[in-house]
Amino acid sequence: MPYNQTRMNTILWIIQSVTALVFLYSGINKSIYPVQRLVAAGQTGVAGLPASLIRFIGIIEIIMVLAARIHYRMQEPKNVLTNVILFALCIFIAWGRW
Repeated sequence: MPYNQTRMNTILWIIQSVTALVFLYSGINKSIYPVQRLVAAGQTGVAGLPASLIRFIGIIEIIMVLAARIHYRMQEPKNVLTNVILFALCIFIAWGRW
């Protein structure tokens, strides 16, 4: 395997691992903790949502469209930016693996 291809593969694995940990952490939190604890921890996008929807979002955290839409509606640009960055990283990983 050429050096550049090996280097790109390593970069993709690192980015994949980091994004997987972010999604895993957020998804587990939404799947097991009550709304009050999530809001207190800074996950304000879950405030006012039914517990079943929060659990659903936690389970399918890899689809960031729902999270970004909620943060946008709540006028939380920092959280929207985080969602956009994670989405861009996922697109980069998909492009690199393809």
